[in-house]
Amino acid sequence: MAYPFKTSNHLVDIHVHGASTYDTQTRRKDDILHIAHILGDRGTAGFLPTVYPGSLDTMRENMGAIRRAMETQQNGAKILGMYLEGPFLNPERAGSLDATHFQEPSAELLNKLVDGFEDIIKIITLAPELPGGMALIDACRKKGFRVHLGHSDATFEQAEEAKRAGATGITHVFNAMRGFHHREPGLSGFGLMDEDIYVEVIADMAHVHPQSLKMLFDMKSADKILLISDSIKGKNWGNGPIRDSEGMLLGSGIPLADAVKNLIQHGVPQDRAIQFSSKNPMKYLGINPRDLDLRV
Repeated sequence: MAYPFKTSNHLVDIHVHGASTYDTQTRRKDDILHIAHILGDRGTAGFLPTVYPGSLDTMRENMGAIRRAMETQQNGAKILGMYLEGPFLNPERAGSLDATHFQEPSAELLNKLVDGFEDIIKIITLAPELPGGMALIDACRKKGFRVHLGHSDATFEQAEEAKRAGATGITHVFNAMRGFHHREPGLSGFGLMDEDIYVEVIADMAHVHPQSLKMLFDMKSADKILLISDSIKGKNWGNGPIRDSEGMLLGSGIPLADAVKNLIQHGVPQDRAIQFSSKNPMKYLGINPRDLDLRV
């Protein structure tokens, strides 16, 4: 695959569910290693496998597969930890996720879920407007997790409160959340306007319209934008967004380097597109290029 930039720029994808025929809904470490290998071949230097909402046992099985893959990995995009997308999410904003596995925020359930994995969990997405959501943000931050707001119907004011509680990011901005309204800017508006909050953004040119991307890039400080793939498995992987039989968007089917290429083709300066996908996520996760070394 030819790219109009050097893929040695240490592209780091913080939100990845899968690639090709493999995804993180697995108990097999080899499935995670296959994802790492595929992404590495397509220009990604490091990534966070992202765990779907599921039963407590299923999520922990998936998390165990990621840990075992981290412990044995020798090639591919480096596994930098893991990202939990849920299960404390709002069913009204489920998007393509299975809402039957969503849970109300609970410190007890959180403790059971993350026990033994606290050292490798980097980010967790939750809906702050749910009962107990604000308190759970504080509990997550005390464990060292970065908290993102997503799959959420939060108002602008609730998003502000969540930030005060310790949230630092927004999950795939504009998608699976309350949209912008002139009387209620919602979580999307908060992501656009707040000077401190980081925003994940998908650039497969389906999840977010190019003009909405332009608005985001014009309004948002460049150092607070985190380009992600939100890649999932699918037979069309590598060619664009993945949809179900009825046309519903399920996730993107492109590696991060293709998202960078899309931005450049739509007029984003190359150095800025690389910043969104390399410098910013490395700074956000507190890593440097040496941390992407796979020597074991």
